[in-house]
Amino acid sequence: MATRPSVPIPLAARRVTARAVRSTRRTTVSVRSTIAKAGFPYRKPSVPGGISVPKEPSKLGANFDTEWARSPVANAVRAVVTEGPLRMLVHGVATPSVYGADRLEDFKPRDDEDARPLIFTPNHHSHLDTPLSITSIPMPWRRKLVVAAAADYFFSSQLKGTAAALMLNALPLDREATGRKSMEQITDLIADGWSLVIYPEGGRSPDGWGQDFKGGPAYLSSKTGAPIVPMFIDGTGAIFGKGMKRPKPGKTKVVFGAPMTAAEGESTRRFNARIERAVSILGDESLTDFWTARQNAAKGSTPDPKGPEFQSWRRTWTLNEQRKRGTTGLRVRQKRVWPEL
Repeated sequence: MATRPSVPIPLAARRVTARAVRSTRRTTVSVRSTIAKAGFPYRKPSVPGGISVPKEPSKLGANFDTEWARSPVANAVRAVVTEGPLRMLVHGVATPSVYGADRLEDFKPRDDEDARPLIFTPNHHSHLDTPLSITSIPMPWRRKLVVAAAADYFFSSQLKGTAAALMLNALPLDREATGRKSMEQITDLIADGWSLVIYPEGGRSPDGWGQDFKGGPAYLSSKTGAPIVPMFIDGTGAIFGKGMKRPKPGKTKVVFGAPMTAAEGESTRRFNARIERAVSILGDESLTDFWTARQNAAKGSTPDPKGPEFQSWRRTWTLNEQRKRGTTGLRVRQKRVWPEL
């Protein structure tokens, strides 16, 4: 195949191109020189030698600003997302059944009154717990709801923090040492009529069993007067538990308990123990029924959601045996049928 002869570039065109390149280089050098010579406020002020300037505080983690996420525009966007894509995702993956929502009827507002803020305290086994809680909490509390989220996970980058704040109305909360700033912010929001979802366990279960409750929700309830609503979520740990790379669709249950407040003179520690016991009873109710769970509670035989004090393999085996009692999570999977030989 014959090659086409190369067409020589005219000398005039080459000269024009060379002049354009030289002109661009001179302009670039001139701009750089101007920027280098410019002083404050176009550049940061110079620092004398021997002076150490303290680092600017990070705007990530517990310092992430989420106030903008409660503006009217952000609220409208979040309402559309919650009732649309988020609800479709939850029902497609978790297929929830909600029980006990009628126990909140006495706290629903009448006429033009604002809803009394509540503090919802579910157990925590999966990242699905938050969207499941948001879509299961009844109106009008769902309309004005914030979620306390781990600052070190959900707000570790600008992108993740912005998405969590906009889609979930999440607040950064330090799990290691709850700072005064976070508590004051949550207290102010509750005073403004916002309800709260907060996980007393502090983080997702590492092995499918429950964990000890921390006293943050009890303290907030005692300080603000907002009642605690115990919640139990069953099945999310088996669908998308900690360490799983992808969700495995199944069924879930969300059980609401009756709102509770601290008794007069009751300490935060004792109130926290009552909250943990109420959630344990709801866990028993999710596996049995209301009457059986209350009978077990009266006899002091409510199953411990934290599991037995065994080695890890026995805890796993016991958890699998317990899951066979219900109809959620792994229990919806097809049972293996061994061939007859």
